[in-house]
Amino acid sequence: MLTIRLARIGKKKQAYFRIIVSEKTKDTHGDYLEMLGSVNPQANPRAVQLKTERIQHWLKQGATVSPVIHNIFVEQGIIKAEKKRVWKVRPGKKAAAGAA
Repeated sequence: MLTIRLARIGKKKQAYFRIIVSEKTKDTHGDYLEMLGSVNPQANPRAVQLKTERIQHWLKQGATVSPVIHNIFVEQGIIKAEKKRVWKVRPGKKAAAGAA
């Protein structure tokens, strides 16, 4: 199954991401089918470059998207849907001790 997801590049503490299409089981640092854009979270505001025609092509071919990519596509107007929750808040030791 094909998936659209982020591949981290860049130096330590200077993250930069590529948006790639690859097999879901393959490592993001290995081969990928196509690069669809890039994300620079260090820029203010976050810099996002996308190839919208190619993204639409891969979505029509049945490629799935990761939750983070889904949220980026919603922000950019490529997908019309609600944002997904990407991470869960875990209670810390203080919150667990206070609740008990």
